[in-house]
Amino acid sequence: MMEYRGYHADIKYSDEDHLFIGQVIGINDALGFHGSSVQELESMFHQSIDNYLLLCEQLGKKPEREYRGQFNVRIPPELHRAAVIRARERNMTLNEFVTTAIEDECGQPMVL
Repeated sequence: MMEYRGYHADIKYSDEDHLFIGQVIGINDALGFHGSSVQELESMFHQSIDNYLLLCEQLGKKPEREYRGQFNVRIPPELHRAAVIRARERNMTLNEFVTTAIEDECGQPMVL
């Protein structure tokens, strides 16, 4: 994974094309890039982000930022009910309960 200016990209290698293929993750706008070497890939990633930010500025569009802190999760109704009950037992909101569970799994405390 690569990072530049607060954006992250997932990298794969294409045996067929003999290229590294990058895709910016965490935003709805599609930003892809490629390179035949790590140096070229990194340069193209930086160029892709810089061009995206410039284009947004020219269009008067606010650039998307990755991971706004909201997402929809679909779980079985029984699990939803159990989570709400457990959260209430702990005097927590469902959001607090889910955040704590994700922190426990990821090992990262919530930053306020």
